[in-house]
Amino acid sequence: MSGQGSWRELRDRRMTEPGAAEAYEATRLAYELGKTVREMREGRGWSQNDLARAAGMTQSAVARFEAGGTIPTLPVLERLAHALDADVEVRLRPRAPAA
Repeated sequence: MSGQGSWRELRDRRMTEPGAAEAYEATRLAYELGKTVREMREGRGWSQNDLARAAGMTQSAVARFEAGGTIPTLPVLERLAHALDADVEVRLRPRAPAA
């Protein structure tokens, strides 16, 4: 069995565990938020230290956030958004009915 095949089997088994799908989705969202913040920071020509100072955070906290290593709280998102002159939008939308 190849290493990749056993990894997929392990992933598939883990995804059937209670709460796994929710944890995966939270991690995916954290990664996407981090990527967006990194792109906005880089677009301003800022270092992580620059953003950290503007947001009242540490450089290591910014680095963890950008890497998707933390599930952010709304106050942290607000601080980052304020520093980047951006707005935080949180929406709930009804899902499209299953076909």
